[in-house]
Amino acid sequence: MDTLQAIELAEGVEVRLRIAGPLLRGGALALDVLIQGLLITVLSIIFGLTGLVTGGMTAMGLISLASFFTWWWYPVFFEAGKWGATPGKKIVGLRVVQTSGSPITFTQSVLRNFLRYADGMPYIGTSTGIMGIPTFGFAIASSLATKRFQRLGDLAAGTVVIYDRIPPEPVVSAPPPMESIQPAVALRPEEVKALSSFRDRAGLWSDARRQEIADHARELSGSKGAAGVSRLMAMAHWLQERR
Repeated sequence: MDTLQAIELAEGVEVRLRIAGPLLRGGALALDVLIQGLLITVLSIIFGLTGLVTGGMTAMGLISLASFFTWWWYPVFFEAGKWGATPGKKIVGLRVVQTSGSPITFTQSVLRNFLRYADGMPYIGTSTGIMGIPTFGFAIASSLATKRFQRLGDLAAGTVVIYDRIPPEPVVSAPPPMESIQPAVALRPEEVKALSSFRDRAGLWSDARRQEIADHARELSGSKGAAGVSRLMAMAHWLQERR
């Protein structure tokens, strides 16, 4: 239904991460490429003017170094820093974290970004097809084939890209049912939580949507359609009264 994924850590703690998909990540990449291009252009002008004094070869060497560090190390330092994101990702509200939700390390940042060369394959624009304009075909294929939209660099480094700014979901409690019904079977904690969430959010959905969701729990309610909704609401009411 959405990209919110629950990850249970070894300590029994559950973290919930909203994974970013390829489309938004592509937009962040486009912004970063634009920023990198502008940065290289400005540095090239500065070093070009400096070359009038130091010599043309020195200026070319400085421009080459600037291009190398900008294209390869720009994402590494930003993602390994306190932001956990490049300026492009920061603008669209994304952040890079470990699969556990922890900030990534410098080594992980180097690994995921230096493998972008492989993610950019196949390349077009040359006779060999090895260098040229990246199509990011491998990255797109890997993202669509994995549950957490991980490209090859993410898989190797153990990282994921998540939404950094998640607006709180509105919760409108539905009217309490007229009766309380004790569930016929013992429910696990996650099932109790799901039933309570169904009641709390039922006011946000249409009747058809409530019935569609309630039908998935017809083994618990013993009914379908509007009757199933009423019984689930009554069970949730009984559970919440006991808290």
